[in-house]
Amino acid sequence: QVQLVESGGGLVQAGGSLRLSCAASGSIFSINAMGWYRQAPGKERELVANITSGGSTNYADSVKGRFTISSGNAKNTVYLEMNSLKPEDTAVYYCNAEGIYLAPGVRMYDHWGQGTQVTVSS
Repeated sequence: QVQLVESGGGLVQAGGSLRLSCAASGSIFSINAMGWYRQAPGKERELVANITSGGSTNYADSVKGRFTISSGNAKNTVYLEMNSLKPEDTAVYYCNAEGIYLAPGVRMYDHWGQGTQVTVSS
């Protein structure tokens, strides 16, 4: 069974910083990409950033230059460093893992974390 566990959300003032962490556990052979999505009240879930197993990164335009996604030294971990936070960054942030393989050729459905609240006060 694959599980994504997130941590690091909280309340911060505008201009502040937070760091989110996500670790995927289970009998995982490999993961193609991990990333972070967010969903604000009344809005659709949107991609914030993701990183492939090869190290390629992709960011939403709204966070470029402020957020940095990285892979941890531990396998199947990902971090999101969020700087210069704005009130519009307030949302529930979800970790995502896509292209999960339990063995070569044995692919699982994409997984989501439980979500962590990030609140930025003005």
